[in-house]
Amino acid sequence: MKLRLARQSLSNAVVVVAVEGELDLFTAPFLRDEIRDAIRDDGPKLVLDLAELSFMDSSGLSVLIEAWRLATSEGGGVCLASPQPPVARILRTTGLDRRIKVYPDVDTAILQHPE
Repeated sequence: MKLRLARQSLSNAVVVVAVEGELDLFTAPFLRDEIRDAIRDDGPKLVLDLAELSFMDSSGLSVLIEAWRLATSEGGGVCLASPQPPVARILRTTGLDRRIKVYPDVDTAILQHPE
């Protein structure tokens, strides 16, 4: 399955990037580029909507860490919304959910997004 991405810039300076499909060695560069473009064009406050992300490997984890580092270095932050059980399990197992805040849905993530 391919990776599909959709970006939405909101009026409160939060950018939501919806990630759909599988995030692996072959698709991770596409998300990396989208995140860099989003931060450059729309600002460093990102919500990654993972509701439709069915698979993520270590390449995907690497992109999330890079996104967090880039956004925080620009004065913003990254949070994750709605990870499916297999993705949530990877986030918990690696401890990444302690570094990057995970919310149950996009609306909650937008309301409570880090400054």
